[in-house]
Amino acid sequence: MAPALIGVSTYLVDSARWSFWDLPAAVLPAGYHRMVQRAGGLALLLPPDPAPSAARQVVAGLDGLLVAGGADVDPARYGAARDPRTGEPSPERDAWELALIRAALDRGVPLLGVCRGMQLLNVALGGTLDQHIDGHQGAPGTFLDHRVSPVPGTLLGSVLGGPVDVPSCHHQSVDRLGAGLRVSGRADDGVVEAVEAAAGEVFVLGVQWHPEAGRCGRVVRALVDAAEGRRDQPGPSASRSAAPSTVGASVSDGPYQVR
Repeated sequence: MAPALIGVSTYLVDSARWSFWDLPAAVLPAGYHRMVQRAGGLALLLPPDPAPSAARQVVAGLDGLLVAGGADVDPARYGAARDPRTGEPSPERDAWELALIRAALDRGVPLLGVCRGMQLLNVALGGTLDQHIDGHQGAPGTFLDHRVSPVPGTLLGSVLGGPVDVPSCHHQSVDRLGAGLRVSGRADDGVVEAVEAAAGEVFVLGVQWHPEAGRCGRVVRALVDAAEGRRDQPGPSASRSAAPSTVGASVSDGPYQVR
């Protein structure tokens, strides 16, 4: 049987160098597609599209979606003024990934958000972010290890089995929780390190750490397993068919609505 097709969002950078080239590029750390492959999936890279409306068409062809880490989310997306410590926004990437998340939720496509991806999941469902916290970001270009404890009885708890040490690199965190989500993991200092669908009828999980760094990749294996399970459901139209999720169903049109 063909491997599950997992869409992975990418970074958008002004300058990427290889050979004698230095050009704007859509890029992704190799750890992302490698961990999907190790878990038995097939990674399909999804660079930002200038027409976010294309997200629904893209997601319709996927078995699962992984929203990668990256720069800070534009605070305007959750109705806040920008803190001086918040990084420069990436409007095109924000719009594209929010549209991907909304499309995945609408169709019941298994979804995993990593770091920024978890924060975007929360914002897409009407939640907000704390724009600066201390103690979760090491020196530039490095990860800071710390302990995460899953909440018993959650999806994350079943995946991890207990507390784990994870590689972390973030200075923002979930503040107000989005509609239909629940906290499923915290750091020792109480910072939210994982969120998931409260109802649990579909695989929707966000983790604040970086499994692509080579540790604690069980969440990716769980995503691929969920994608395979959804694809292999009996019935002629089960594969990549619409199966709406109730996550965030109560979010009304407004500043958080993805269009």
